[in-house]
Amino acid sequence: MKKKMTGAAALLMALCLLAGCGSNPAATNRDLNGMNVENYVTLGDYGNITVSVEPVAVKQEEWDELMLAVYRSYVSAENGGITDRPVAMGDTVIIDYEGKKDGVAFAGGTASNASLTIGSKQFIEGFEEGLVGVMPGDTTDLNLTFPEGYGNKELAGQPVVFTVTVHYIQPMAEDMVDSVVAALGVPDVSTVEQLRQYVYDYLHKNAETNYNYKIQDAIMEQLTKVSVINELPESFVDSYSHVFRDSLVSAATSNGIDAETYANYYYGMGSEDYVKLYAQVQARQEVLLQAIANKEGLTVTDEELQERLEELTAQSGLASVEEMLGSYDREEFRNYIMSEKVMEFLMENTTVTEVVE
Repeated sequence: MKKKMTGAAALLMALCLLAGCGSNPAATNRDLNGMNVENYVTLGDYGNITVSVEPVAVKQEEWDELMLAVYRSYVSAENGGITDRPVAMGDTVIIDYEGKKDGVAFAGGTASNASLTIGSKQFIEGFEEGLVGVMPGDTTDLNLTFPEGYGNKELAGQPVVFTVTVHYIQPMAEDMVDSVVAALGVPDVSTVEQLRQYVYDYLHKNAETNYNYKIQDAIMEQLTKVSVINELPESFVDSYSHVFRDSLVSAATSNGIDAETYANYYYGMGSEDYVKLYAQVQARQEVLLQAIANKEGLTVTDEELQERLEELTAQSGLASVEEMLGSYDREEFRNYIMSEKVMEFLMENTTVTEVVE
């Protein structure tokens, strides 16, 4: 059975605010409320921080790629797919294929509605070349031989037959038509130009979000440099581990692998090493932010907490605050909201210089 991540854990991960927002889940800790953070933190001058970030921008290549990907996701043989000419080198085609050795299908040799760019060398020699000249709607047999050094020893050097049906050729940017866009069902988007603007607006909004994250990351980096943080209690650091462990398991499960494999592949370390490292990073950041909150008199009232919990519940699509919280504590979210307040305060008092790399 797949482990389902609670609404609280998912939101704490997805709505992260602190350093490393692009890759690290945010954690909060109810133990922070009873901790005298001033015993562990000597704050530097946090009112005169200067950071440099790249300005908000949408790259033309990224815009074009996403535009084509969105358009193609709604293309079919009947709606926008190219079916009136044979396959040529460089085309991206949608195909079904079945590979057989001695008349018997072999493992990993069959797929339906697979996307393949001719000339990409994704398949063994002769497969892609053998589709050049085939008309969409036709089926062809490709008599091929696996290379001697192929990873599967049972197939290495062996003759096989791939039966391939070409459904259609994917359109390029110049082939886009309004009728396909209209089928997307996006409000107020029914033409290619409207879709192009829609995609741009989406990318620009993401760029603005990433811009703010980069500022926050840079602020935390500078704040850590100008402040002194003493060694924190091990129990306090460890109490941040649960969100990182939950998020790691959830990410791994969604990719169909275990947490250990996921951590080694994406982070180059074991799962517990990952949890330990980022729990330490998060704990240090939290005491810094709490120390600033104490000095500036920033608080989160019960009313503010309830309002934000209801807002997060609505965003998660869950029925109640209790369902959204799951095994998490309201006080953990109070600290999370406090972190938002402190970061907003810091951003208002930070000089941001935009640099183009």
